[in-house]
Amino acid sequence: MHLASGASLEPIAGDDTGGTYFLCEGTAVLHASSDGYASLLADSVGEALEILVRLPAWCVNVSPELDEEGLLAAVREGDDEAREEFAPELDAQRAALISGLGLPDRSLVELNALSESATRRTEPDYLLLNSDELCAYQLEESFRQSLRDVVLGPGREALERMRSGDLGAWEEAAADPVLRAGVLRAAQYDRHDGDLPLLRFLLEHENAARTEWFEERRLAAVLVALHGQDGDVALLRSATAGQVTDSAGAVEWARAEEAKRHGRDVIAESEFTWIELAHRQGRIEHARVALIRLLDDTGPDADRLRELSRALERIGDHAQAARAQFNLLSLQDTAWDRASEAYVLARLERRKGDLAAAGRALERARAAVGADGTTPDGAVPQWHRRGLGRLITEQHLELTLAAVEAGDAELARTTMAHGRLLLDTIGKESAKALSRLSTRAKWAVVGLRPPGA
Repeated sequence: MHLASGASLEPIAGDDTGGTYFLCEGTAVLHASSDGYASLLADSVGEALEILVRLPAWCVNVSPELDEEGLLAAVREGDDEAREEFAPELDAQRAALISGLGLPDRSLVELNALSESATRRTEPDYLLLNSDELCAYQLEESFRQSLRDVVLGPGREALERMRSGDLGAWEEAAADPVLRAGVLRAAQYDRHDGDLPLLRFLLEHENAARTEWFEERRLAAVLVALHGQDGDVALLRSATAGQVTDSAGAVEWARAEEAKRHGRDVIAESEFTWIELAHRQGRIEHARVALIRLLDDTGPDADRLRELSRALERIGDHAQAARAQFNLLSLQDTAWDRASEAYVLARLERRKGDLAAAGRALERARAAVGADGTTPDGAVPQWHRRGLGRLITEQHLELTLAAVEAGDAELARTTMAHGRLLLDTIGKESAKALSRLSTRAKWAVVGLRPPGA
């Protein structure tokens, strides 16, 4: 097991049902049950001992609305059952532990609140993964954070400040495209009649910035166009590349866009919208948790797996991206698609550090196009003269360099041999574009010790 965040994880104790207690980053205590659930128990070993001794497992995270008497009753009920079944000396043992460990005389209400607070902070920093399969341990839905609410929080707060006339909020939105994106999303789902001036302001800045995030520019244009004001036509024409030419057409265009992608139902919004915004906000662990949870729940859906693979690669989680890509590759029916997804898998496996797996992926790419000397059914005609040939060749050269650096001489030589054949096969322009990389790879292999030396 390991934490998705990469933070340290040390097993320190077990329980009688096969579960394990872990020390995370030297302080917090995480409990993983034998039935696949894991949650943060406490912020320290001391607090964990308090909870386990004074608020036994059958009472942890009971309703936070219970008062001291209610919690005492819950503890007594559980204790009575325990005394009958397996712990006749429970009271003496608990008293000895409380005294011997010097545990503080904290109220059960406070102790329960500590436990509940810790559990609610399990995600994103303490998501536990099975290291072999990379699947996540479960956490009860009621304790999981809503990514949508997390990433919309700053935008909602800034929107309210802008509505109140706070000039500082207007300046912040003008200067920060990520905050501006959050404000626009907040305004999309919380529309006020008096918002047109601030929406126009946001659109002006989106239009002037012309960043790669054209989706926000389109959303701002939709929100402005819905008001149907003649004075906004010139701005809308510029923002929509001439799609809007008059106020009546602006409303019609905006309603059509709303129907396609910019409606008012926040629940209907794609989870990838919030994941991308989390990434842009620097909330990498929030994005990672959401993507892993989605991947765990995704079946043989090629489009979803491709989107997950690319999104995981963008946040730098190459292991999870390779997991999604491996499943995606298995769904491909044509030689072109198998080759296209196989070279991507090779790139991801190399970046995650599994060079042997990268080599196997490239073998599948060569087999798909017939570069291994075979003639597969449905082979891609003229693949070597198309971009696919260059991409597959490039991955061979990159893997050669990685293998040399890792000291795997056999893999380096084998991969470079295939790379040379590919360089002789692909189009001249493609080979020329790869000349610098191929030269580096060739000299790197030349510098290896001869076999048997």
